[in-house]
Amino acid sequence: MHEVIVCEKPKASEKIAAAIPGKAVKKSYKKVPYYEIDEGGKKTTVLSAVGHLYSLSPLKKEKGRMFEVGWVPLYEKDKSKKYVKNYIDAIKKFSKNADRFIHACDYDIEGTLIGFNALKYACGEKSIDNAVRMKFSTLTKEDLLKAYNEPIDLDFNQVDSGEARHVLDFIFGVNISKHLTDSVMKATSRYIQLSAGRVQTPTLAILVEREKEIQSFIPEPYWLIKAKIEGDIIADHKKGKIFDKKVQEEILSDCEGQDAVVSKINVKETPQLPPVPFDLGSLQSEAYGVFGFSPKKTQSIAQNLYSEGYTSYPRTSSQKLPPSIGYKKILGQLKKNAAFRKQIEKLPEPIKPHEGKKTDEAHPAIHPTGLVPKGLGRDYQKLYELIVYRFISVFGENGLLETMKTQLDIGGQEFAFSRKRMAKMGWREHYPYRKVENDEFPLLKEGDRLNAEAYSEEKETKPPARYNQASLIRELEKRGLGTKSTRANIISILYDRKYVEGKKISVNQLGEHLIDTLKKYSQKITSEELTREFETKLEGIMQAEVKKDEIITEAKEEVNSILDDIDVNKMKIGQELYAAYRESMIVGKCKCGGNLIMINSPKGGSFVGCTSYPDCKSTYSMPRGATVLKTKCEECGLPMISFGKPRQRACMDPKCGREGEEPLKNEVVGICPDCGKELIKRRGRYGEFVGCSGFPRCRYTRSLEEKQEQTGQTSEKT
Repeated sequence: MHEVIVCEKPKASEKIAAAIPGKAVKKSYKKVPYYEIDEGGKKTTVLSAVGHLYSLSPLKKEKGRMFEVGWVPLYEKDKSKKYVKNYIDAIKKFSKNADRFIHACDYDIEGTLIGFNALKYACGEKSIDNAVRMKFSTLTKEDLLKAYNEPIDLDFNQVDSGEARHVLDFIFGVNISKHLTDSVMKATSRYIQLSAGRVQTPTLAILVEREKEIQSFIPEPYWLIKAKIEGDIIADHKKGKIFDKKVQEEILSDCEGQDAVVSKINVKETPQLPPVPFDLGSLQSEAYGVFGFSPKKTQSIAQNLYSEGYTSYPRTSSQKLPPSIGYKKILGQLKKNAAFRKQIEKLPEPIKPHEGKKTDEAHPAIHPTGLVPKGLGRDYQKLYELIVYRFISVFGENGLLETMKTQLDIGGQEFAFSRKRMAKMGWREHYPYRKVENDEFPLLKEGDRLNAEAYSEEKETKPPARYNQASLIRELEKRGLGTKSTRANIISILYDRKYVEGKKISVNQLGEHLIDTLKKYSQKITSEELTREFETKLEGIMQAEVKKDEIITEAKEEVNSILDDIDVNKMKIGQELYAAYRESMIVGKCKCGGNLIMINSPKGGSFVGCTSYPDCKSTYSMPRGATVLKTKCEECGLPMISFGKPRQRACMDPKCGREGEEPLKNEVVGICPDCGKELIKRRGRYGEFVGCSGFPRCRYTRSLEEKQEQTGQTSEKT
């Protein structure tokens, strides 16, 4: 008997091969690792994908609209993914004539689709009839062996939901983006790359709505009245914000020259429940607040910690820790670390977690596996410890917060102050990421008379706060937009498209005008309701409440309606979007007086040109990854740019300050250590340097200073 196990990534295949019965022999085909196990007359081959091996691609065009799509090898669509071909070839070769197939990719929609497509297109459709599914939440030997010995059937509803999501994202994103780009080309004969998406555009609309609230906000003055009490106590007037200046003056007048009399003291104790276990959203939010990690970075690190076997599967909505994960065993293994042991030994018996309300049928909450890593990078160690300490703390005792609220009377006006301290640390002792309130309670009793001096502070109301990446993740979850796995990537795309910027997210003119234009001519594109409705229906496929083809047909109708709206208003949309684009792309002033704008080339890359073209034909090429700075060149006044690794600064004009210079002769200064050809002096944006004469095949470079130092060393050796 020959069985084939298909895994999602090489690291998972390594761990699965090591976990199942028999001795695994690692082999290689076209540099692709795979494993063979012969045990009791049964041969097992463990093969790996590298994430998605197949991608959707249009099968035909109909009036410029792409609705008929099919799966093609990823390397055919994305030339940078040529290595994927070797993985597909390996699966095809070693799955021939297999009797049994095991789908062992991550148990979520994406993992399900990755494995299903590998079986269907690489192993052949017949493999589906003889396939079972391994379901696991950690890559520990124990969990993998259990999943191998107790496989489940393939969930075709999960497959259909995953495929429908990909099809919807494709027909919404590709068609609308293409139509918007074409509208600009038709109206202006200029190419700009515009991006819209089923979830991406409503997300941008949320940010634009907040941006408009901030821009239109008119601050209103108000006063806060406080009193300085003997004993370094600051008390607040009970009215809080006072918007009437006369009221403020009357209160201060009543308080003038009056003592503060303690009218009431109330001390109470409030239980502080332990936190709930991490789901992906709360982990992203906490890591942002504690370490400043972006949600995408947190998700990436958490995925890698899972792949190494240190933590459980991160893409989960669950805040539950079922007993089946083995609390005591995990805590016992974590004791190998002295810092963890110190906290674990203080936990109360019996061991029972404090759980949240959210559930996930596929996976439990994020938790450590018990395997303690060594030699992790700094950021990986931070996130691993955050997960461990959160796990330990959910088993902790309730904390006890003691609150003292004191009411004061000053000239008939009511003031109050509060103090807080932890009467019992409880779980907070195990979780070092939360600030512990530990105020000193003043020794007061009712009737005490204290010296007091009232005063006012003038302030202004503030506009709504900008979203940061973590708060936007929470907002998307609250509004039912996107999934736990996709939200971080959606936000990342908005940054990549240059629609938004900053840690406190602000929307630039292009992003704002894009949403304004789309809302004017086709509100469906920015509709939260439409996006949320499709999210609900995609979940309905999972529950067998609706069919995949029905949802896709409905989506095509909605996209057709949107594209019709764009077509009717194509010239207006193109002109307005291009005007917004030009305005947002201004990076400085040209020497002729026109504006310099960043221009994207249809073939990739970008350059800076003048808006006065064709009268002014000034253009400046941009190095890959360059950013335009606000500072100006002292020589010519053009903007400075930052580029390269490590980052360097130079004038946008590579010829700046070099007019009249004679061209460099091919002065040979040495031999290239990489290829053996001659090294010659060259001139670039930031001065002279040494480069290989074999460029572009050989890209060796170094500074003139490095050359002089090395020449000196060579002379000494000679």
